[in-house]
Amino acid sequence: MADVTPDDILKMLATVNDPDRGGNIVSLNMIAGLQVKDGHVAFGIEVDPERGPKLEPLRKEAEDKVHAMPGVLTVTAVLTAERRPRAQPVAGEGAPSGSPGSQADGPSPQGAQHLSLPGIKNIIAVASGKGGVGKSTTTVNLALALAAQGHKVGVLDADIYGPSIPRMLGIQGKPTSEDGKTLQPMENHGVKCMSMGFLVEEETPMIWRGPMATGALEQLLRDVAWGDLDVLVVDMPPGTGDIHLSMAQRVPITGVVIVSTPQDIALIDARKGLNMFRKVDVPVLGIVENMSYFACPHCGERTDIFSHGGAEIEAQRLEIEFLGAIPLDIKIRETSDGGAPIVTSQPDSEHAQAYLAIADRVWSQILELQSSSAAAPNIVIQ
Repeated sequence: MADVTPDDILKMLATVNDPDRGGNIVSLNMIAGLQVKDGHVAFGIEVDPERGPKLEPLRKEAEDKVHAMPGVLTVTAVLTAERRPRAQPVAGEGAPSGSPGSQADGPSPQGAQHLSLPGIKNIIAVASGKGGVGKSTTTVNLALALAAQGHKVGVLDADIYGPSIPRMLGIQGKPTSEDGKTLQPMENHGVKCMSMGFLVEEETPMIWRGPMATGALEQLLRDVAWGDLDVLVVDMPPGTGDIHLSMAQRVPITGVVIVSTPQDIALIDARKGLNMFRKVDVPVLGIVENMSYFACPHCGERTDIFSHGGAEIEAQRLEIEFLGAIPLDIKIRETSDGGAPIVTSQPDSEHAQAYLAIADRVWSQILELQSSSAAAPNIVIQ
């Protein structure tokens, strides 16, 4: 059986008509972000925001027709509400796998219903206000440290545009699906994992607007057979964009860990991220100072390349937990790039012990939140 191509998908989508505009959704330039890879298909249907709520039948028709095509294994179709539609549909390689039923029409409103994620007891988001501070490295080693302490752990790579968790966990290949709807997570080092990086080629850019990315992310959360997890650690993209807002409003996040380097410019951005989560009532579990200092491997002399202690001072100022400091060290970089993070490859090392201590403090924060929630008074009016 020949592989299905973007042109094949567009021909099928040209049989789906917009009920209001009197033409097919391809000729009306409503298709955006078409991605096809190994039988997995994803695309967005761009509509006016005012029409979004009533066009679910159109989305479902498009998804069903593509799903019925020979060679198509799974389909992700999302409605994206854009005020100025794209001039041309975008076609390329790579696609997320998912199931019918997704819709993304912008960030969820305040009070939006949380996704149902049975079996996942706690969700920890690991975030930073900017890129390049070692957030993904922290995510992976924190997850592995929690697993080493006996917890059932999963990792979700929420960085749709720059997924790096598969490489750091040393996982290759594609996830499988027994029913064409629910994906089986990949696994290594004793943790389960799902990432857009499993579904696209490593060098393939994701040319998706915010609503499409958030719709795909919801499917990576909801349509994966995570099983029973004590904690799902989510590697957030840098910044404070659509994905962060949708995650905060649609996902029952237990708390967030903020990662920053010690210098002032990074702390300013970290503060922005922290305040965003506070504004949407997501508890901040604490802050990690990454690249805290550099110790020369030859002479042992310590150099504070990015200053030192800034994150701890910031934590004190904001009255949040300082979770710990991680040095700038080539071993951490090499083990992460090599798919054997330092917590598992060198568990007795000083750096692995630092991550384990951070995991201890994070788990203590989670237990404290659970305790305070359980202790809330039950007021009865008679």
